[in-house]
Amino acid sequence: MTKAIDIMTPDVATIRGSATVADAVKLMKLRGVHSLIVDLRHDEDAYGIVTDTDIAYKVIAFGKDPKQVRVYEIMTKPCVVVNPDLGIEYVARLFAQTRIDRAPVIQGDLLGIITVTDLLTKGDFLINPKVPLLERALQSAIANAHAIVVAEGTDSESAANAWEAVNELEAELAFYRGESPAKTAQEAFGEAPQAGEPALT
Repeated sequence: MTKAIDIMTPDVATIRGSATVADAVKLMKLRGVHSLIVDLRHDEDAYGIVTDTDIAYKVIAFGKDPKQVRVYEIMTKPCVVVNPDLGIEYVARLFAQTRIDRAPVIQGDLLGIITVTDLLTKGDFLINPKVPLLERALQSAIANAHAIVVAEGTDSESAANAWEAVNELEAELAFYRGESPAKTAQEAFGEAPQAGEPALT
């Protein structure tokens, strides 16, 4: 599974909250970026973010002097942050739910920044879409659970572990599909006649 840390940009442009918007614009032009992460003021502080959209909507639109406006006046703080181990599908959902298109990747320290463009250009969703992968993994897990039940019995610890793996995959697949199955694989298996048992009429 591709994670945020796999496709993020590790070289992050940062700025102080006390810097002017004019300074921010110069840095954005110099670095060729559309956003800057606002540095922590102290260890217990939260990261912020200022984007070109913030500057356009909050400074340019009102005719303000960018040399007089400070970054802290227009930034978003605390900003949405991404865990480096978060799968790209979850990053995309986070962006959709919060209506943002970029976020710093943080785990204790600032590790990088991830954007919608990174998801599109660096993600593996074109060759490895998540749902088909989960469907194949689920079928394999179900087959494994069936085999263990036949070999060791329904009440064995191995069977319980195998069905737990199936249940977890089913739950994840249901999350991506946005709907739950009418019956779980374990329920369907329990209702099906087993080898040597007469079918219920």
